[in-house]
Amino acid sequence: MIFIGLKRFNKALEFFQHAITAPAATLTAITVEAYKKFVLVSLIQTGQVPAFPKYTPAVVQRNLKSCTQPYIDLANNYSSGKISVLEACVNTNTEKFKNDSNLGLVKQVLSSLYKRNIQRLTQTYLTLSLQDIASTVQLETAKQAELHVLQMIQDGEIFATINQKDGMVSFNEDPEQYKTCQMTEYIDTAIRRIMALSKKLTTVDEQISCDHSYLSKVGRERSRFEIDDFDTVPQKFTNM
Repeated sequence: MIFIGLKRFNKALEFFQHAITAPAATLTAITVEAYKKFVLVSLIQTGQVPAFPKYTPAVVQRNLKSCTQPYIDLANNYSSGKISVLEACVNTNTEKFKNDSNLGLVKQVLSSLYKRNIQRLTQTYLTLSLQDIASTVQLETAKQAELHVLQMIQDGEIFATINQKDGMVSFNEDPEQYKTCQMTEYIDTAIRRIMALSKKLTTVDEQISCDHSYLSKVGRERSRFEIDDFDTVPQKFTNM
């Protein structure tokens, strides 16, 4: 919840996924609530909800979606890209979202669809009027479209300029040339962080490979599968 408040959605998703995929014999209320927020934050951050990882407990995979149907409906309607459809789903389930203390996140989901629809326009048009943007993404006025575009420019989500005189928006390419000192330093820091992580993983792997308990368990597992247990010659050739 703290990471959501800080807008660190990727980190929030990581912890929600830990809660969802933790070993379990039964479906718990904590897992259900974690998945509800996982759906909402996924839509805000990426626009889609990923499938369950393979290591998710079977009991969770079987029962979780049936316990969170309004959120599944929200995700399905989000994928349509239509604001009116998404708003209808939100209105239908408002009380449910409110009771779950998730209405604020749901409103952010709705706002994120406006942004994604505007981002799609940048892939099609070089210039577009604010009124056309408002009509296309189903905003009520050109002023609302302007506010959304300005916020997206400020957040670095799109690159555009607005001509206040004629109400036209010009969509631009990413101005970053990746050759400034600041960008070079950023890339260098990222590389060093990855190298440090790789070294740490290698160390952990070596420790596990030398762990007596681990080696004993692997040995027991392998002993279950003797070579005689497998038919190495296809059956159709044994009858010849």
